[in-house]
Amino acid sequence: MGRLRYALLALVGVVALGTVGYRAFGLSWTDATYQTVTTVATVGFRELHEFSTAEKWFTICIIVMGVSVTLYTFTLAMQAVVEGHLRDFLGRRQMDRKIADMRDHVVMCGWGRVGKAVAYELHRSGQQVVVVDIDPARVADAPFPTVIGDATLDETLAAAGIARARALIAAVDGDAENLFVTLSSRALNPQLFIVARARQESSVAKLTNAGADRVVNPQELGAARMASFVARPHVAEFIDVVMHERSMEFRMQEIEIRPDSPFVGASVADILRQRAGVLVLAIRQPDGTFNTNPEPDTVMTPDQVIIAVGTDAALSKLLEVSA
Repeated sequence: MGRLRYALLALVGVVALGTVGYRAFGLSWTDATYQTVTTVATVGFRELHEFSTAEKWFTICIIVMGVSVTLYTFTLAMQAVVEGHLRDFLGRRQMDRKIADMRDHVVMCGWGRVGKAVAYELHRSGQQVVVVDIDPARVADAPFPTVIGDATLDETLAAAGIARARALIAAVDGDAENLFVTLSSRALNPQLFIVARARQESSVAKLTNAGADRVVNPQELGAARMASFVARPHVAEFIDVVMHERSMEFRMQEIEIRPDSPFVGASVADILRQRAGVLVLAIRQPDGTFNTNPEPDTVMTPDQVIIAVGTDAALSKLLEVSA
């Protein structure tokens, strides 16, 4: 772009030089500008009057300089256009290949304030994220693979690898759009875990019926969180630090008990507390109910989910043992 800018300035300089020169030979400013432009552009118009020898030599100089600068400027302009399109094309191809290689990722539909916050939090927890948004300018600074298009369309979701994804978050601008995203996603991938955002309370049931596993109203969550900091400040702060901040060594984690897990048939006391050194807060049963503060002799069965708290090292060990 710097060379093109200088070339354009040189072209303007040639036109200005020609205009001043023809004016010095007696032409009016309008005629001088006209004669210069037609000479530089080599359109083949006749001279405005019979040129003298000096005017002919001056015209030759204007032709040589003007044509050279014009061709150079045109070449740089075409190069900039071609390189820009080529760079965008190659960048898009590379990103498409990256998305095609992704498995068990999260599709983030909507790159607004909520979408950004969710995507960065997922990234911090080690999740792969693909962003889908209809506005190219809005996702220009997104540090994740992106798909530009309408998230309510099947082809857009397919481009984001919806068939290979493990979860989708519908956080586009309106509840109606999130409803369509949920319906399309559920049809394309029946096993997908879908979290949808709802602005209106009346939309919660509709999104749930459309196939969303969880429906979240950020305003209500924010209000509940603010109230908790007033009513139960210490509890709220502890949970906030454990769940979201990195300043404390304790973390919360969930561990799914698969049928082939070595935890099947073992008790909480025998395996979890003794081997991993974590605190088991609850066990979610296959029917969705929770067994909070389970007894030490509680036996693990397939398809249960352990909710545990502990240090990063202890939780990592727990995950390794359960695999």
